Amino acid sequence: MKKINSKADLAINGSAPAFIEKLHVGRPNMGDKAAFQKYVDQIFENHWLSNNGPLVQELEHRIAEHHQAKNCIAMCNGTIALEIAIRALDLTGEVILPSYTFIATAHALHWQEITPVFADIDPVTHCLDPASVRKMITPKTAGIIGVHLWGHAAPVNELQQIADEHGLKLMFDAAHAFGCSYKGKMIGNFGQAEVLSFHATKFFNTFEGGAVLTNDDELAEKMRLMRNFGFAGMDNVIHPGTNGKMTEIHAAMGLVNLDNVDKVIRRNEENYRAYQKGITGLPGLSIYTFDENEKNNFQYVVLEVGDDCPVSRDEIIEALHAENILARKYFWPGCHKMLPYRELYPHAGLLLPITQRVAEKVVVIPTGTSVTPDEVSFICQVLIKLVEFS
Repeated sequence: MKKINSKADLAINGSAPAFIEKLHVGRPNMGDKAAFQKYVDQIFENHWLSNNGPLVQELEHRIAEHHQAKNCIAMCNGTIALEIAIRALDLTGEVILPSYTFIATAHALHWQEITPVFADIDPVTHCLDPASVRKMITPKTAGIIGVHLWGHAAPVNELQQIADEHGLKLMFDAAHAFGCSYKGKMIGNFGQAEVLSFHATKFFNTFEGGAVLTNDDELAEKMRLMRNFGFAGMDNVIHPGTNGKMTEIHAAMGLVNLDNVDKVIRRNEENYRAYQKGITGLPGLSIYTFDENEKNNFQYVVLEVGDDCPVSRDEIIEALHAENILARKYFWPGCHKMLPYRELYPHAGLLLPITQRVAEKVVVIPTGTSVTPDEVSFICQVLIKLVEFS
């Protein structure tokens, strides 16, 4: 196999097209600037910047309605939303979750002196494997956190059955699943709570932010107290809490982007299908597929590198980077191989063979409203040339 060493090795017709400057995974999708400015004017007129302002309340109402859920509790970011949901559910001891997730899912537990116990994943969906979850249950297990990865729902029914059998709390990290569904029902209606992220890299963003969706009114009220230091009215603290509030300016961005969300999904889907078509027939390369029977946001285009591919995953990353296509390894190498977990649980990988295999074969490639059809075509050409060089 010819070694790919440099951009010159890969150049299409001599060099990358002029339109390729830098293509990032997770480049922000942004709504109408003029509409955002109107909200900014409203903020200045109201003299209300934070503390559950009218724009935050409007955003909560619209997100809850969008997901057909009873309650949306907006937060300053998705990590704080995870931490507050975990604490509101009174989780202690051990909580089972996948290692194949963003590190915040594990950190939200460890930060509160709860032991994250890593279970393996399904090789097709990349979500928690219920059989592995069952193996990880001990007398100290208090709950399960499922992760809806890439917008594909975790095995909700199976996880709920396990939770019911063992008296465990069940919640979901739904950072990838805004606007997605499971068996025809919108995400936001499963477990005790589901946590959204509105970070800039998510297809729906509020600059920075997050929220918890729940149909449990009592739990929702508890989390509203917790995000505002436990205040129930002026000078009346009735619960331990922290500062997890979303500001009005962040809510303004969210409202503008919510009006734009269908357009973003359409572009995401167009890019996804163009990538699928563009790499058809390439040995050892495939695009992670979405369930056509469910609502999807097509937020990520996930390239899977099989054992029969003539080039390695890392060679693909190197070659794409040489063309200013800033593809990413997600979620490599897995939480269990990051600090502090690789020192706390040095042998965790022995129970996570699928996690390790998937983490070594995934490449996330650019999509979103900033990625044009011509750029998708060029990325596919790079992949085709890379395979042909081998």
